[in-house]
Amino acid sequence: MDAKTYNAQLAELRVLRDDIKKSQAALAKLETDRARQITALAGYEKAKAERIAPAAGLSLADVVAIAPILAPDRLTTVPPAAQSIPVQPTPQPGAGPSPTSVAEEPPGRSGTVAPDTTRPTPGRHSETNTSDTASEPASVAGPATQTPGQRSTDPVAPPALTPPTALAPPVRTGEQRDLPGVPEGPDGDRWFAHTANLTSAHPNFTQQARSTVFLDTQTGVLVHRDQTFRLDLPTASAAEILNTVFHVLPDGVERIYVTAGAPWHRQADQYPFLKDAVGAWLNASTPGWRTDTGRGKDRMAGHFVHPRNPVGRYQREDGEQHVEIRSAGEWFDTDGAEPAIIRDAFVLLWKALRRHWADAVLMGSPSQTGRDLWTRTIPTKGQYADGYPVLSEELRGLFHATAGQGRTELITPPCVPQQLPALVEYDRTFAYAKHTWKSGVGTPRRVTAATFASWSQKEQTKALFACGHWHVRVTVPDTWNHVGILPAPAPGDRAWHYPAAPGHTFTTWAGGPEIYTALSNPVQPWKIEILDGILFDDGKPLDDWSKKLKEAWASLTAQADLNGDPAQRTAAHLASRAVRAILLYGIGAFAQRPRTVTGTTPRTAERDVPTDAEIIGFNDETITWQRPTGFTRDPNAHPEWAAHIWSSARAALLSQRHREDDTYAGALHTPPGTVVAFRTDAVYLTQPQPWPYHGQPGDYLNKGHLTGPVTAPASEDELLALRDRGRTTQQPTTTHEAP
Repeated sequence: MDAKTYNAQLAELRVLRDDIKKSQAALAKLETDRARQITALAGYEKAKAERIAPAAGLSLADVVAIAPILAPDRLTTVPPAAQSIPVQPTPQPGAGPSPTSVAEEPPGRSGTVAPDTTRPTPGRHSETNTSDTASEPASVAGPATQTPGQRSTDPVAPPALTPPTALAPPVRTGEQRDLPGVPEGPDGDRWFAHTANLTSAHPNFTQQARSTVFLDTQTGVLVHRDQTFRLDLPTASAAEILNTVFHVLPDGVERIYVTAGAPWHRQADQYPFLKDAVGAWLNASTPGWRTDTGRGKDRMAGHFVHPRNPVGRYQREDGEQHVEIRSAGEWFDTDGAEPAIIRDAFVLLWKALRRHWADAVLMGSPSQTGRDLWTRTIPTKGQYADGYPVLSEELRGLFHATAGQGRTELITPPCVPQQLPALVEYDRTFAYAKHTWKSGVGTPRRVTAATFASWSQKEQTKALFACGHWHVRVTVPDTWNHVGILPAPAPGDRAWHYPAAPGHTFTTWAGGPEIYTALSNPVQPWKIEILDGILFDDGKPLDDWSKKLKEAWASLTAQADLNGDPAQRTAAHLASRAVRAILLYGIGAFAQRPRTVTGTTPRTAERDVPTDAEIIGFNDETITWQRPTGFTRDPNAHPEWAAHIWSSARAALLSQRHREDDTYAGALHTPPGTVVAFRTDAVYLTQPQPWPYHGQPGDYLNKGHLTGPVTAPASEDELLALRDRGRTTQQPTTTHEAP
C-alpha cells in the first residue's frame, strides 16, 4: 500500500465513522422512545411482560429492567437464601474503592445493628436544636408512637385502595450498580486525612465586576445600563451576536446574558440530541474571534456545552477583548420578562447582597457567586482562621460515588390507584436553606463495625446524629407497606432508587439524617447494620453564609409581595429566585465532581484529537470532543457538606418536625398508597394534608391541586403535564411562593 492509497482509505474510514455516529444517535433515540412506550404500557393493570417483550423485540429481563412493575410476583421479595450468599468483590489494587454489591452481603465484614430510636411526640420538646430532621436525639428504643389527634398523622381519609404488600417495584439484585467501599486495614485508614497544602481560606482580593448586557435574541432588544438598543439578528449565530453587540457598543462588554430566544436551539431539528445542536452553535466559525483560553488568574476557558444553559467564551484574535455569552436561565426562569426587567432583577440582587457583603460581586453563574461569597465568610480569627482543609482525593471520590442529590421517583400502579382521586403538589420552600446550620468539620474519623459495636448505645446514638456518612446493610421490615426510606444504587450512572419490598435486604451508603429517619420513622423502625462509617465533628462552616442569603431572600420576597409597581414586583421575584440559585448551586459546587474538558479540533488536524477523548459532535470544519480529567486541586471542594445537606433534604421529604405547630409533615405522615411521586423538593399525593405553612425555608407549600379522577402518570412527562394543570387551577394558600 502506498501513501496515496493509505490517505484515501483514511478518508473513507472517517466517512464511516461519521455515518456510525449518526446511526448510533438515531438508534439511541429509537431505544429511548421504545422504553417510554414500554413504561406507558406497564401502567395498564393487565399488562404482562410476556406479551410486551416480543412486541418490543426484547427479552423478558430487558422489559422488566425498563418497567420493574412487570416483574413476576416471585421476584417481589428476595429469598432469604439469596440474601445470605456472600460474593467476593474483585480487588482493585491502587485503584481506590473496592466495589460492594448493593443487594448482597460483603464477605468477612460483619455489621453492628444500630439502636432503634423514636422521635419526641408533639408536646414533649427536646432540649436540642430541632431545625431539621437530623437534629433530634434518640429517646427510648422501640417503634415510634403517635399522639391521638396529631395533625400530621390524622389526615383526610384515604381513597378506597388496598395497598399492595410492597409500595415499590421489586429490586433486581443481579444488575445493581456496585458502590465503592473503604479498603480494610491500613490502606483504608490512610484515606482519612486531608490533602496536603489545600485549604479553603478567606480571599485577600476583591472580585472585579464585569460589564454586562442583556439580550433578547428573538426581538433583538439589547439593554446596557440605562440604554436600550434594537439589533437585527436574522441568524443569531455566535459570530453575529458578537459582531453586532460590539458594533453598537464599541467600548466592548465582557458578559452577554441571553434572556430569551435560545439561539443555540435554532437548528435543534437538525441534530439527534439537544446537546449536539448546542455544541455545533458554540463551535461554529466566528471570524475575528476564537475560543477563549483564559486570562490572568481566571481559569475559566473554553466553552461549556449544556443542553439548556451553555456558556460560550470568546476572545478577539488579537487577544485584546474577552467576552462570554451565557443564559440568564442559569439564575432563574425568565418567564417572558423583558431584558430591562431582568437587568433590574440583577441590580436588586446585587443591592441585597451588598447589605451583607461589602465586596459582593455578581459573577457569571450562581454557583461561582455562591462559592465566592462563602469564602468571604470564612473566619479570619479562631479555630479555622487558616481555613477549612480539603479531604483526601480518595474520600472525595467516595463521596462522589456514594452520595446522591435530590430524590426523584415516580410510583405507578398498582402501588397507587390506576385512577387517582386527586393529584396534590407540596413543594418545600427554599428547602436546602433549612439544612445548612450544621456541617462536618475537622479530620474525619473511621468508624468500623467493630468500633461501633464497642460503643455504648448512647455513644452509638450520638454518632448517628452527628455529621457522618455510613456504609450500612439495610433490611426493610416484614410488614412494611409505605414508600422506601434509604437510597440504593440502581442500574445506570449515579442512579438511585428506594427499595420498599418487605423483608428486602440491601447494602448502601447513607447520611446520618436518613439513617435517623429509618430508625425513628412514624411507621416502623428499619433494621440498620453499620459496616463502616466516616464521622466528622459538628461545625457551622456554612451557617453565616446561609443566614445572610436567607435574609437577602426574605427581603426580596417581601419586595415582590409589597411593591406597587408590577415591573419591580417581577424584578424582585426574579432576584429572590436568584438568591435561591446562589445557595442551591453553591452547595452543589462544593461536591466537586470529576471534570470533563470539552474541546474542538479542525477536521484538517484530526490526528490532534486527544487519544483518550470521546468525539461528541462534528461538522464540515471542526470536531468536538470531550475527555475526563479527574479531580482538580480545588481549594473549595467539600463534598462532605453537600452530601449532608442532600441527605437532610431527602429525609425531610419523608418526615420533618414543625416545632412551633407541634406537628410533623412529610410523606411518611400520609396513609400508605397516597404518595405518587417525589421530585427533589416536592412530593405529589392523592389527597391534601393539613401541613402548616409560614413561608419559611423548608415549609411545605401546596402549589397545585388537580381534582380527580386523574389517570396515574406512567412517565415523568405525564407527571409534569398533570403538575402544570394542577398549578393553573390551584389558588395559592398564602402570599408566599416557594422558590
